Amino acid sequence: MTTTSRTAAQPAPGAARRGFHPGIALAVIAGAQLMVVLDATIVNIALPHIQSALHFSTTDLSWVLNAYTLTFGGLLLLGGRAGDILGRRRVFITGILVFSLASLLGGLATSTGWLLAARALQGVGGAIASPTALALITTNFAEGPARNRAFGVFAAVSGSGAAVGLLLGGMLTSWLSWRWVLFVNVPIGILLALAAPLYITESERQPGRFDVAGALTSTAGMTSLVYGFIRAAQQGWTDSVTIGAFVAAVVLLSVFLAIEARSRQPITPLQMFRNRNRAGSYAIMLGLTAAVFGMFFFLTLFVQQVLGYSPLKAGLAFLPVSGVIIVAAQVVARLVPSVGPKRLMVAGSLLASGGLAWLSRITATSGYLDGILGPTLLFGLGMGFLFVLLTIVAVSGVSREESGAASSLLNAMQQVGASLGLSILVTVFGTASRNEATDLVGKFLASASPAVRAQFQRTGQLPRQISAQILAHGIATAFQFAVLFALLALVISLVVIQARPTGPPRDAGTPVPSETAT
Repeated sequence: MTTTSRTAAQPAPGAARRGFHPGIALAVIAGAQLMVVLDATIVNIALPHIQSALHFSTTDLSWVLNAYTLTFGGLLLLGGRAGDILGRRRVFITGILVFSLASLLGGLATSTGWLLAARALQGVGGAIASPTALALITTNFAEGPARNRAFGVFAAVSGSGAAVGLLLGGMLTSWLSWRWVLFVNVPIGILLALAAPLYITESERQPGRFDVAGALTSTAGMTSLVYGFIRAAQQGWTDSVTIGAFVAAVVLLSVFLAIEARSRQPITPLQMFRNRNRAGSYAIMLGLTAAVFGMFFFLTLFVQQVLGYSPLKAGLAFLPVSGVIIVAAQVVARLVPSVGPKRLMVAGSLLASGGLAWLSRITATSGYLDGILGPTLLFGLGMGFLFVLLTIVAVSGVSREESGAASSLLNAMQQVGASLGLSILVTVFGTASRNEATDLVGKFLASASPAVRAQFQRTGQLPRQISAQILAHGIATAFQFAVLFALLALVISLVVIQARPTGPPRDAGTPVPSETAT
């Protein structure tokens, strides 16, 4: 008699109510992850409509994205810890419900403060659901080919979520309204919350307590750091508020590290970084997601403001990237046992670096086919290689008791990399654009007729061709800087990552449902 049949006869506490169905369980986990990940970008294309409807200033509009990614990234570690202590399935469902409620409130927003508060609450829900989603794979799938395939699906969803969000955002904005980029989460979240207890097995609850001080100082520190970069892009590096934000970030993050080093149950177990493969995977994720979010942010501006694409057409323009990431992730998941992670990571880093370097050649005369499609496909291929490998390496060799912390750290690096990297690239973009504008406006006024100069002084508007040149120059410069992120991943892959990760230790955790024993 197998363990599976015994379980069917006498369900263990926390077992799925309708038994374990790998396909359905994975669909629920991946569906929740997709909903959470794509919400970081689904509002991108709708931002002009949100600005018009709720009267955002251009500066405040950027916080529609930052309010989500900062609370998401800052509280991910606490969310992973909550799953370990309270039970991953229980916390997973709670996160989905909070996310759905926040989406409903955001869609109903009638003011800027209301929407920003809802977006921050969405981040809280995502921070609760996302790390437990990844950890539930280790609870529900045996280590080996089955878990690798599940990680492949999870990584493909995580990697393609940004592109899917842009496509879906374009469709909803064009066909319905900007409010539906938030409303769409409500029925999906309710369905996932209802399905989870039926098909996902609960994890064992681990004794422990919450490191609230660590969560608050890390979130506040990262918020201050990101704000400093955004402020620098607008007011310059010598602005007193900019300097104050960076000083506050250094103090808060230093306090966070001190708390973690002394805490008996830290939210960020620093010993996780002692494994060179795991530490390397965290560093690579930090840099690459900075490049990913930067790419989608700037190319969204380019295709709409330079190429003149509609929201729907702009979303469709990124569909090939999503397809490449999904296919590459599935192929890599099958190659890992025979090839090993190191070679595939090096290949992925090279492809990503090449794609970004190609994108840095973009100009105001570049078209979609000759300037965007090729480099984004190359970059997407590299991302498909790397996302699945980073997921596998980050949790390899971690006991079930610490898998929540390991997976939440990886997710935190992804969100922190997105927020911090985008703010850095926006700073580079802003500086390059201002310098280019000074040069081009001077040349324009020198050659323009008195009537044209007088009109410019009244309206401040430049000819579309010059505006496109300024925008394209800033984007190209930002991509040049983004290449450094990918090259950092290449160096870490070559120097830090070992050819084969250390095998996982046996632990006393309950066997996952896919394991059988006679």
